[in-house]
Amino acid sequence: MLAGLHTRTPVLAGIDGPVMVDIDDSIIEVHGPATHGAGFGYTRVRGLNSAITTLTTAQGAPVIAAQRLREGACNSARGAHRLIADTLVTLTRLRSADASGPVLLRADSAFYGYRAVTTAIRAGAQVSVTVRQDSHVRAQIATIAEDASIEYTDAVLDENTRRWVSRAEVAEMPFTAFTSKAKARQVRGRLVVGRVTDFQPDGDGLFGVWRFHAFFTTSDLDTVTADKTHRGHAIIEQVHADLKASALAHLLSGKFCANAAWLVCAVIAVNLTRATACLGGQRLAKATTSTIRRALICVPARIASSARRITIHLPARWPWENEWTLLFDDTIGRQHAA
Repeated sequence: MLAGLHTRTPVLAGIDGPVMVDIDDSIIEVHGPATHGAGFGYTRVRGLNSAITTLTTAQGAPVIAAQRLREGACNSARGAHRLIADTLVTLTRLRSADASGPVLLRADSAFYGYRAVTTAIRAGAQVSVTVRQDSHVRAQIATIAEDASIEYTDAVLDENTRRWVSRAEVAEMPFTAFTSKAKARQVRGRLVVGRVTDFQPDGDGLFGVWRFHAFFTTSDLDTVTADKTHRGHAIIEQVHADLKASALAHLLSGKFCANAAWLVCAVIAVNLTRATACLGGQRLAKATTSTIRRALICVPARIASSARRITIHLPARWPWENEWTLLFDDTIGRQHAA
């Protein structure tokens, strides 16, 4: 399916250049007491767990490459290495033989594990994964000198306080992951640590209190670029939102296999909608799927037939006329011309 879309549409334009592979999971809430596999996951909401991976190029929006439906109470990292392996195999098939752009796997701390990280590295990808701040990581952060941090002024959204913080600093240091494994199985890279001022409305402000965010990476990007690139992993949350704003608003069956098939259909629908927007030009190429449906699919048109000719009457002064015309010419118009 994805290979066919890549052949016929520009939905994966730039696939031979740098590619970001993101992985994340989400809980789909269910209400039926007899739903197979339903359970209380990390959100403490009863539901099923859907894990997806996406491919993002410099020229387009994320496209879903693989998906799995899992029981609601499962760990986020369960089976993640298989999902990553399948995604990277798919990516290899989509790219041409002379593709030279690096592939970077981005993930949050739930997927920081030996099997997931090494699966990506063995497939030729670089990794950028948030680390859990255990005692080992905290000890490494404490060794960073005060003057080793680089300050940059771009505002950063603090995930806990939901406030934009304009003062941020980032530093890096050599780091070896999975030191509990045998030396030959350890992974060497960098620990990039960002820090922002901890906003305390009731604080006296006598001294600065910092909050840290650390991630492990094997990429060769500079410190600030690596931090900004890793934060771009949040784009996969919009893909989950697109799914839940359409077919995954509800899981229609109490049978696990039927719901798994429904997830596959939802992914196909999202990718088809994304390809539709790309055929309509660049204006909607990175829009949400709900915006694409409203602009190009749910069209208030009227079809009339006269003298064996079919005429579509579209709204006057319609803002999406050019995009819809491009889409029509690239699909139906091309078939009639042939």
